[in-house]
Order: sequence, then structure tokens, then C-alpha cells
Amino acid sequence: MDNDIRNRMKQFYNNLNDRPLEPGDKYYVPFLEQAPGDPIKNLFQKIDWSDAASVNLLTGQRGSGKSTELRRLKKMLEGNGCIVFLCDMRDYMNLNTSVDISDFFVSVMGALSDEFSARFGYDPAHESYWDRLRNFLKTEVSIDQIKLETAPGVFKADIKASLKDDPSFRRLLQEKSKGHVARLTEEAHKFAASVVEAIRGRENDEDKKVVLLVDSVEQIQGVGADAENVYKSVENLFSGHSDKLHLPLLHVVYTIPPYLTPITPGLGRRLGGGTVCNLPSVHIRRRDPDTNQCVDDPAGLEIMRDIIGKRFEKWDDFFSEAQINDIAAKTGGDLRDFFRMVKECLIKATIDDQLRVTEKIVRDAENQMRRDMLPIAREDMKWLRGIACSKRPNLEAIRELPRLARFFDTHLVLNYRNDDDWYDVHPLIQSELETMDDTAS
Repeated sequence: MDNDIRNRMKQFYNNLNDRPLEPGDKYYVPFLEQAPGDPIKNLFQKIDWSDAASVNLLTGQRGSGKSTELRRLKKMLEGNGCIVFLCDMRDYMNLNTSVDISDFFVSVMGALSDEFSARFGYDPAHESYWDRLRNFLKTEVSIDQIKLETAPGVFKADIKASLKDDPSFRRLLQEKSKGHVARLTEEAHKFAASVVEAIRGRENDEDKKVVLLVDSVEQIQGVGADAENVYKSVENLFSGHSDKLHLPLLHVVYTIPPYLTPITPGLGRRLGGGTVCNLPSVHIRRRDPDTNQCVDDPAGLEIMRDIIGKRFEKWDDFFSEAQINDIAAKTGGDLRDFFRMVKECLIKATIDDQLRVTEKIVRDAENQMRRDMLPIAREDMKWLRGIACSKRPNLEAIRELPRLARFFDTHLVLNYRNDDDWYDVHPLIQSELETMDDTAS
């Protein structure tokens, strides 16, 4: 293989790196905009028509493009005259530990405060949320581990780092705040309202809409022995504290995990009176509602080829169309897995000194990705086999929530929407289900 071909494969490989895309990015494919039932247009219309504050929910699995699509929503809203803050909660929360309304509000309001300061600069007439929090902790809550007498910037850095990186501190804050949730909520609501009022004053527009997009909350994931507590805490946050998540004067969009929808019917009704907007995997398959049988969707496969074409125009120098279709089908329409498998094929072709990706290389990459998902416990296999047959989550008891959540988090189960929502087992492990003996069903 000469250096020119090797360098082109390397460029192709690097173009597949996963990152949120801005609308207009050279890699962006507007396939949702061109399809009926665009969830982002749905959210835009709800916010556009809501005169008062509103709460909106967006769900979808990792790899479905939520962060990219939230950026499209931000652009649409800004084009309609709104002031929009997009906050990535990965920068403020530890997404592998239990979450409570207290530390959730501290994280969200801290993020909003930082975004306001970055956009408009320091406003001496308004305290930052970090200043308000320090004053609140001084008068309401005694936590010896927090140094309240330090400079504001030092306090902010310390508590922000502790919230994100110190699970014991979060547990302590949750414990110490138990008797003060109402006051902490009140302070958060007051700050949210003060941000809107400050912006309206700056804009000289008493009706100016201000929107807060809270991203990455859906990535909260339980790990190990504490998994059950983590998933229950997320359910309690959005179900038990739904009334507190309404922020005065603000239009808010929260991202939520996909497992919340099947276990908390009517969640949208409790949080804003609307419906949950779902960002499903790309429709590489269609389901017959009468038979539950699935067939490849040519339109979805074309979208996946368009996505690859944006990343590397001459992809057909290395792959056949049939190979790209096969990789798209085997990865279930999940964009991250799709990119991973294409990248693995390019690496294997380079190592094998192949000018094009061979069928053996595709099968080797497929087997490697399948091994990453195995082994699967027999009890899990029984449940997954039921999902594959019924196309429903089949959650029999709330105590089983951690297992269902793990299926979504690890992409053993994927969510689709062809007319209605349905679920299926990841195609890479379908063969494992088919070979499972009848005594396991």
C-alpha cells in the first residue's frame, strides 16, 4: 500500500471522530429535518407558542445525535429572537452516581450562571449563582468540608470540582440539604427568574424569551453495586420532584434517559403538560405492526450512506455500497457504533495491506464488536429474547429497572420510531438469541 492510499484511509478514519455538530457543519446531514415528525421542530413549536414558562423533555440513546440536534434547536430559537443557553451537564455532574434535587439544582443553576457570565459578562447588580449558594450555605446549611470564606472564584472552583469529581461530597450535600430542599429550590427559582429579568432589562423587552437547554442528563448511568440506587434516583428526580423542575420565566428543555419513558407513563403530563420528544435511532429497519417482522428500510440505509459521504466523499474507493449497507444494518442505525465499525474496518485493511475493505475484514470487525457486547447472562438473554419477539420493553416490575436501564445504556436494546415507538435487540446479538435453546426461554 503506497503512502497516498494509507494517508487517505487515515483521513477517512479521523473524519469519523464523534463530536456534536453545529448546524451548517460540513459533516451535518439534516435527515431529521426532512422527515415527518421532526422532534426538534416539535420542541421549537412548543416553545414558540408558549407564552409563559415551559418545561420540555427530549429523550434518546447515546449516539442518536441529541447534542447535535440541540444545537439545531438553539439556532432555530435564536433565529426567532430567543436568548438560548446550552449547558452540558457533563461539566458539572458526576454521571455515575445518584442524583438528588439538591445537587441537581446546584449543578444546573451553576451552569446557567456560568453561561450568563460568559455571554454578558459580570453584572454588578446581580449576584452569580455561586455567590448566592455560598450565602445560602453560610446561613442555612453547615458543611465543614466547604471553605466559605475563600474568594468567590476559589469557592466556585472548589464546589464545582467537588460536585463533579467527589461522590462523597455529593452524598454529604444531599444529606445536609434534606431539611432545606424547599429553601434551596426557592433560591434556584429566584436565580432563574433574576437571569431572565436581567436579560429582559438589557434587551429592553419585557417579553423576551429565554431558553435553557440542559444536555447530557440522559447519560446518568448506574455502575456496579450502586446501579439500582442511581437509576431510582433519576426516576425520583423527574417523577417525585417534577413540580420543582419548573423554573419561573424560563423555557427549559431537559434531556432524559430513554428508560424513563416506559416506566413512568404520563411523565410529560407532569412535567409541563406536553409529551416526551423522542430522538430514535436512524430508521434502518421498518416494523410491520401486524406481524412485528422487520425488514431493511432503503431510505434509512441511504441516510447512513449520506452520513458517510459527508465524512469522506470517496468512501466507495474503500467500501462497496453493499458493505456500508451491511455495516449500517449490523449496527442498528446507531451512529457511534456505525462509525466505530467503519473505523475498525479501515484499521484492519491498513494492517492487512489491503487497498479495499474485504468481506473478511467486515466479518472480523463485526465479530470484534460482537465480542465487546458478550457474554450476556442467561437471565438477561431471556428478557432480551422477549423484547426481540414483542418489540416492547417488557418491564414486569419496577425492581427490574436497573437491568432495563443497563440494556439501553449498553445498547443491547435500541429504540426506533416508525409511526409508533418500538424496541429491538441490537442486531449484533440477534444471532446469540436465535441459538439460545428453548429451555432458556
